[in-house]
Amino acid sequence: PPSGGSPGGRPAFSQGAAPTLRFAAVGGAPLVTFAVAVTGGLLAVAVWHACQRSSPRTWRRFWRFSWWRSGWRSGWRWSRTLAPLLGAAALPATGLLIPVGASASGTATVAIVQGNVPRLGLDFNAQRRAVLDNHVEATISLARQVAAGAVPRPQLVVWPENSSDIDPLLHPDAAARIRAAATAIGAPILVGAVLQGPGPRQVRNVGLLWQPDSGPDLAQLYVKRHPVPFAEYVPMRSLARRVSAEVDRVRNDFVGGDRPGVLRSGPLVAGDVICFEVAYDGLVRDTVTGGAQLLLVQTNNATFNEAEALQQLAMVRLRAVEHGRDALMASTVGVSAFVDTSGRVWDATEFNTAAVVVREMRLSERRTLATQWGVWPEMVLVSLAGAIVVSPVLVRRRKVSEDGAADAEAR
Repeated sequence: PPSGGSPGGRPAFSQGAAPTLRFAAVGGAPLVTFAVAVTGGLLAVAVWHACQRSSPRTWRRFWRFSWWRSGWRSGWRWSRTLAPLLGAAALPATGLLIPVGASASGTATVAIVQGNVPRLGLDFNAQRRAVLDNHVEATISLARQVAAGAVPRPQLVVWPENSSDIDPLLHPDAAARIRAAATAIGAPILVGAVLQGPGPRQVRNVGLLWQPDSGPDLAQLYVKRHPVPFAEYVPMRSLARRVSAEVDRVRNDFVGGDRPGVLRSGPLVAGDVICFEVAYDGLVRDTVTGGAQLLLVQTNNATFNEAEALQQLAMVRLRAVEHGRDALMASTVGVSAFVDTSGRVWDATEFNTAAVVVREMRLSERRTLATQWGVWPEMVLVSLAGAIVVSPVLVRRRKVSEDGAADAEAR
């Protein structure tokens, strides 16, 4: 589609707890999807062959293994059911042979602040000051725990998408609140903010690094590269308005950025993506090839439900394995969590609650095969699938042509 579409429904994102997830370290989401599709195809073939022999007497012989004594012809017919079944079991199990868990070049203590919102739903934007205050107060509360020695001081604090929908670069009161939180915790805060501009009726969805001593670091600013069409902006607005006047409920258009979300805070290099950008292979990979040592996903699930949040967390699990990077998802309302390089989830929060979690994350600079190869596995798999689809047609045409030639010679 002209606006990019959404890859959120890929089968790869359903494999968070399956051994097939490990294929992501070799070929990314395309290889995981391919493995799921082939496994499903093998099961379908097995069921189809089994249905051809579906009489009760035949099935009784099958379960008693008496078909082996019936001669090689019967055994061969049953093997057409058993072979795909064995293949369907063996292919996912092969994933267990793929090593995951990149070696660490260091560690960093990171905090996720999930401030929550007063009310779930589409009107959360009307509560934007309350949402900002929630995240400020939760961070100040964390600072008290650090001062008491209850938790270690984080090197980075991550606030979710839309944690400050009041532009802190234009509104001194919002800036003062964020400054108070950063000063209290004594660490940089990655703020999910909405900034005005660059043009009239335009805004940007950003991850803004706020330093405790110097304030907003505009050199470490990530602008969401893939705004959601018809939600964050309206493409071809004049044409869309002819279909429905409701498009004007999106008053301002979000403008996409043009740089990967590689953010540097001291020696720490983080790769930031916002919301469902985690579903796009290239947007995440660009941060890793740009030097990211860990992955951050800032998101806002206040307009969705817990199932959607868990679906997004499954995408984060795949990206962690794919690129060999510890990752986290920070949500306004949950689910927020840390994910290690094997895809395991740690310290997951409850949905629609306020929470703060702190964890030591491993930093890595090694690149997996999936990171190195980029789009090549997908191109190879698409070519292979195309060849599988086209080859029977070519073979059949050749056979028809040969049969026609033979008939002509006979006459």
